[in-house]
Amino acid sequence: MTVLIIAYLGGVLTILSPCILPILPFVFARTEGPFARSTLPMLAGMAASFALVATLAAVGGSWAVRANEYGRLAAVMLLAAFGVSLLSPRVAYLLAQPAVDLGNRLATSAGSARSAPAIASSLVLGAATGLLWAPCAGPILGLVLTGAALQGANLETTFLLFAYAAGAATPLAVALIVGGKVFAVMKRSLGVGERIRQCVGAAVLASLAAIALGLDTGVLTQVSYASTASFEQEVLERFHERPAAGAPSKVARNNAMQLEADSKRPFRSGLPSEGRAPALNGAVEWLNSAPLTNEQLRGKVVLVNFWTYSCINCIRTIPYVRAWAEKYKDKGLVVVGVHTPEFAFEKRIDNVRQALGGFNIGYPVAIDNDYRIWRAFENSYWPAHYLIDAKGEIRYHQFGEGNYPQTEKAIQDLLREAGSETAASAPVVPDAKGAEVGPDMSNIGSGETYLGYRRAANFASPEGLQADATYHYSFAKPNLNGWGLSGTWTIGAQQATLTQPGGGIAYRFRARDLHLVLGPGAAGKPIRFRVTIDGKDPGNDRGSDIDASGNGTVTATKLYQLVRQSADVTVRNFEIRFLDRGVEAFAFTFG
Repeated sequence: MTVLIIAYLGGVLTILSPCILPILPFVFARTEGPFARSTLPMLAGMAASFALVATLAAVGGSWAVRANEYGRLAAVMLLAAFGVSLLSPRVAYLLAQPAVDLGNRLATSAGSARSAPAIASSLVLGAATGLLWAPCAGPILGLVLTGAALQGANLETTFLLFAYAAGAATPLAVALIVGGKVFAVMKRSLGVGERIRQCVGAAVLASLAAIALGLDTGVLTQVSYASTASFEQEVLERFHERPAAGAPSKVARNNAMQLEADSKRPFRSGLPSEGRAPALNGAVEWLNSAPLTNEQLRGKVVLVNFWTYSCINCIRTIPYVRAWAEKYKDKGLVVVGVHTPEFAFEKRIDNVRQALGGFNIGYPVAIDNDYRIWRAFENSYWPAHYLIDAKGEIRYHQFGEGNYPQTEKAIQDLLREAGSETAASAPVVPDAKGAEVGPDMSNIGSGETYLGYRRAANFASPEGLQADATYHYSFAKPNLNGWGLSGTWTIGAQQATLTQPGGGIAYRFRARDLHLVLGPGAAGKPIRFRVTIDGKDPGNDRGSDIDASGNGTVTATKLYQLVRQSADVTVRNFEIRFLDRGVEAFAFTFG
């Protein structure tokens, strides 16, 4: 139930997002009719079709991608006809006549079905709107879609997506009720009903043009990136089933009383108990250590770090986790990394082992390829930190990047509570390099972008995305946050694979850093590439994995830092060309 509430509130917050703008004309065009027969069915149809299509897109195969493309085309045609009908009474009469005839027949046979055609038409228009709606993927929607991709198609996924869509429909319904009354007053007092109708029709056609040009998933997405993310993160923190520090549960209060009665240890932390820590059972293998059990760790303070090695957010937390492991290893802290994969290549243990060497990670790492530890902790985040006290209770958590001083203070408190002579000290200042350096949040205007068709968005090549097919693509000038391919590629569910040398990827972005997850493919041979920025050598704007001329080599499947803007952050055109065939490209991330 809590997750449904979170999804619903995430939908409500979309009213603050610019990505809602393209569908507003479609919705406001129904304000003239009664709410129950016009507006409500349209919003219900929008929510239902969005939930169904988003479920299929998250877990379906190439057939789902093609079905969605055809559905969007049909929706554009239907809504275009609707927009023209608002501009022209003659067209409206011709389009409405079949529905009127059907209504007359139904009324004759049933006597009470005069509203059926109106309700049906509103449902159809709502379903078409749901096919075109592309909400900005903030933390809450990203969490729901990631869960769908990991767990497969099920009723829970559909209910969560429907709850999200219902949340978006709620403020729209309120706005429509108010807007309908305003329009009614304007028509009565000013006599401009037909002019309002024509303006709405023009707005509908303008929105369709914006959607066809990709502005709904390009410009508006980057404008919205920072507008609701902080609100959504606050919702996640407040409603997550684990209580926040400072809001102790009944169990926490009981434990506090027990700790107060315990006079053996002078220091008592105010961190609440969040329940018993699950067992670290289910790992397919352990690296840097023999398997660890809760019994072996009893009496120690344990930091459990959920991560995956190509996740940029995880990579940026590694310097801190590494520094804590070193600083407090003799004070009673044990750091346990739980590597839970997002992509299939992250399940290969040799890849993880190589990543541990690259990141200089020496603490134990459990390979959680079957998600057994992930599910035992009821975790939903990369990265996520859980602090377990000496008695085996979870006392603190941190989801995502940030709050490093607070996390270190919690480590110090639990070590002192366990009897260590750890004194409060200044937070660590880790030696972070390359992709490990923290993001420049004030200048990020681009978000994570997947190249596999299962979660691809903003694809700008004129040929369109061809799922599970080898196809020759060409570049088109993309909008901001749009990307495209050139050359011969096969786009799979998780990655795009280059089948002939000379192909490339282009992306128009705004951020200090640009990263791209790349791999050498099944052959495993090094793949040479060259990066240009605005058509020129990167120079001082090169990332840590290329030289000043833009040259680099894909030697392993991992995240490559390709751009770090050295001066003012501006919108740039990134292009990478591969001199050899076989490269696999998975996802862009930014910092």
